Amino acid sequence: MLWKLANHRDPSSLAARLRKRRLEHCRMIVHSIPRPIKVLNVGGGEEECVSMGLAGEPGVMVTVLNRTGFQVSHPNIVSLIGDARDMREFADQEFDFVFSNSVIEHVGGDDDVRRMANELRRVAKRYYVQTPNRYFPIEPHFLFPCFQFLPIQVRAALLQRYRLGWMERQPDPAAAEQEVRSINLLSKKQMRALFPDATVTYERTFGLAKSILSLKAAP
Repeated sequence: MLWKLANHRDPSSLAARLRKRRLEHCRMIVHSIPRPIKVLNVGGGEEECVSMGLAGEPGVMVTVLNRTGFQVSHPNIVSLIGDARDMREFADQEFDFVFSNSVIEHVGGDDDVRRMANELRRVAKRYYVQTPNRYFPIEPHFLFPCFQFLPIQVRAALLQRYRLGWMERQPDPAAAEQEVRSINLLSKKQMRALFPDATVTYERTFGLAKSILSLKAAP
């Protein structure tokens, strides 16, 4: 099984299929909410909004919050630069639906993760948050078996020598260590603690729990 996962012909195609399935789930939730509505995409891009059928949708206003801004091509989508850990520009429960796909594991340490979760819950009436499962046998960024359980120094040393998964080789020791420390994978237990008002489930592939989904479908 591990060999099959590690040697999948095109890992990006698997990731794309799972992402498409998540966005379809979000689309169904959004389209069940009476108009007009406000939607927040945390850490994503305009293409996700298009995939969900929100681009140009009457009665739907979409805000995309990210570290960097981008040029939008649909009048009902706004791009903002911001920090998911501190969204003070938004009021409590300002958004009817908030979604965030594979972002929360990138914001920093446990305190940063907690701050982002608290902000998501504060600004959202409903939300959908996905993150890779810490206990999936293949680390999803480095595509290396059990990479997340190796000591930091070993992970950094491997990245100094090799390109791993989606991550470019980092010959500089400090840069390699910073790269491996920048990803903080979470468990289902942690996600339940972070999102106590949500239904927390696994997203499975090949029968294994690949990702964790936290969903609050009603206000």
